[in-house]
Amino acid sequence: MKPEHDNCRASDRGATDRNATDRREARSVRNSTHQHPHARTPIGGTLALTALLWITAAAYLVPLLVMLTGSMRTADAVLDPAAPVLPRAGDLAQAVENYRAVWTDTSTDFPTYLRNSVLVALLSTVGMTLSSACAAYAFARMRFLGRSGLFVLVLATLMIPSTVIIAPQFVLFKHMGWIGTFRPLWVPAFCGGAFSIFLLRQVFLTIPRELDEAAAIDGCSTFGVFWRVILPVARPALVVVALLQFIGSWNDFVGPLIFINQPHMYTLSLGVYMFQSQHGQTPWNLSMAASVIAVAPVLLVFLLAQKAIIDGVATQGLKE
Repeated sequence: MKPEHDNCRASDRGATDRNATDRREARSVRNSTHQHPHARTPIGGTLALTALLWITAAAYLVPLLVMLTGSMRTADAVLDPAAPVLPRAGDLAQAVENYRAVWTDTSTDFPTYLRNSVLVALLSTVGMTLSSACAAYAFARMRFLGRSGLFVLVLATLMIPSTVIIAPQFVLFKHMGWIGTFRPLWVPAFCGGAFSIFLLRQVFLTIPRELDEAAAIDGCSTFGVFWRVILPVARPALVVVALLQFIGSWNDFVGPLIFINQPHMYTLSLGVYMFQSQHGQTPWNLSMAASVIAVAPVLLVFLLAQKAIIDGVATQGLKE
């Protein structure tokens, strides 16, 4: 009977502990829902902040809305000041005709331009993210002679305008036989970027070294710690780096203009420009339809990456 009596007492203590825990959680919930009056945000400040956010959002959304609406109308209706800003139900048939005209235009080849842009942007994004993460890990975790000076030198490259190095790059790539290929558009990304290295290094420095030591005790190598510990924890920062590089590579106009000399290798940014120049008098409705085709993938990637960033930050907060 004694073991059974001990088990009962143990179960009673467990129930008492659970009840106490439940009471503490309920008390914390009540305290969080009844905040101190002085801790609440003033209504005037909230309204001002909300108005500022709406104005900022409108500054970015109105041009996109005008572009989308213009792509659904005739060329004359685009320039009509009396036309409504929002699309109408009757514009759907004209929109289908405009996008079909752009997509099947004989003077350009937008399906090929889209494929080229996807290829270059993906290779550039992968190269920039991986190479910058490796360099940032070395600056954040490894100790070697001249580490601080080398990091300052990397940051100093941020002060060099990109237009200054275009001519030396062209001469270098010409001697390497890369002019007329996609290599000048994505190979340099595998050398990392100063801003991406700086951003990832600062994130890596916030990761506790105890995680590295625990992984090393479990048998992880230096690369194993980097791949299995550091990168998963820093996923939100990696998503930011990948997003910035993808948008920059997708919207790049000067690079394809200088290094690409074959029409079938044009990217979307260069293809939109060539589409406008091929038609002499600018058909604004078709130009806006071509612009929508070029912008839509970037918006989709941004929305997906934004969700990944929010999920990563939330997960990191739960871990902490």
